[in-house]
Amino acid sequence: MSIILPHIAKLTSYPLGSLPPEGSNAIKLNQNESPYPPSPHVLNALCSVGEEALRRYPDEKCSELRAIIANFHGVKDEQVLVGNGSSEIISLIMKVFVGSERMVAAPDPTFGLYCTVSQTYQAQWKSIPTTADFTIDTEALLHSGAHALILVNPNAPTGLLLPLGEIKRIVSQFSGLVVVDEAYIDFAEDGSSAIPLVEEFSNLIILRTLSKAYALCGARVGYGIANTELIGALEKGKDIYNVNAVSRQLAAAALLDRSYTDQTVKAVIQTREAFSAELCQLGFQVWPSQTNFVLCKPPATDNLHEARAWCAALIEHNVYIRHFEHPRLVDKLRISIGTNEEMARLLGLIKEFIGN
Repeated sequence: MSIILPHIAKLTSYPLGSLPPEGSNAIKLNQNESPYPPSPHVLNALCSVGEEALRRYPDEKCSELRAIIANFHGVKDEQVLVGNGSSEIISLIMKVFVGSERMVAAPDPTFGLYCTVSQTYQAQWKSIPTTADFTIDTEALLHSGAHALILVNPNAPTGLLLPLGEIKRIVSQFSGLVVVDEAYIDFAEDGSSAIPLVEEFSNLIILRTLSKAYALCGARVGYGIANTELIGALEKGKDIYNVNAVSRQLAAAALLDRSYTDQTVKAVIQTREAFSAELCQLGFQVWPSQTNFVLCKPPATDNLHEARAWCAALIEHNVYIRHFEHPRLVDKLRISIGTNEEMARLLGLIKEFIGN
C-alpha cells in the first residue's frame, strides 16, 4: 500500500520556466523577475542584520512589517496577513476557505498554481474560458456555481487588466469568496487596485507580492489584505514564524523606499511599450500588457514554424523566454521585460531569425 495519498500521487506539479545553467550569463526573461536590483536600502538592511535576529524566533505576528504594509495601503494592521510569498497565502486560502468540499472557479488561462494548489486540497476546480481575445467572461464566473472565485488582475499570462468597475460588480453580486491577485498591479494604470473595496465588501481578499516590482523574488514575501474576520481565519491556519527574520527586514526596507520602486516600475513600463511596438513591426501579434511581461504570437518563418521552436532557438542563443503547452497558448510566447540592453539583444536575434 502506498503511503502517498492517491490524489497527490496523481497530481501534476506546477511547471516552472527553464533555468539557465549557473554562470552562463544568460538573458533570463521567463519568470517575470525584476531586471533591476532591489532598493539600495534593502541591501543596507541585509548587511545590518544582527546575530540576534538569526538566533531568536521572530515576532509571530510579523507586527513591524504588517504595520508598514497597513500604513502603505491605508488599512488597519489587523487587515493584513504577511506570508512566505503570496504562494503561501494561496495555499492558506484553499486550506481555510475551500477544502475538499467546495468548488473554485477562475478564468482560463490564468496563473496555473491556483489549480495545482486547489487539487492538493481536493477542491473542485472549474475553468471558465476567456473570450477569443482573452477578455474575462465575468457573467460566466458569476454563474459558475463556485464557492470561491480567483481573479489574477492583471491576468497572467495574458497581461490583460480587468477594470475596477467589473471587479466591484463581481464582488457585489457573488455570495462566496473573491480572491483578487494583484501580483502585477504596480505595472498597471493608476487606480486599478481593488484594495479600496476591502472596506466595503467582507468577501474580498487582495493578494500582493514583493517578488515583481520590488525585486525580492528570493526573499519570498507576500501579503493579503481583507477584513479582520477573514485575516483572523487565515492566521489560524498558517504555520508559526512563517516569514523569516531576514526577509521581513528586507521587505520593510523595500516598501519604505517607494520612490526607488516607482523609478524602476516606470523604466519597465517604458521598455515594455517600446518592445511591444517593435514586435508588432516585426509581424508579431502582441496583446496589450499591463504587467512586466508581454504575451505574443510569433510569425512563422522558413525555419521556425511554431512558438516552441522560437523558444528553443532563443535558448540556443542563451536567451530564455516562456512557452506554455496550454491549448490556447501553445502558439504564443510570454516574454518578461528586461533591461533595454537585454531587450535589444532579443530583438536582434528575432530580426536574424526572420531575416530582417
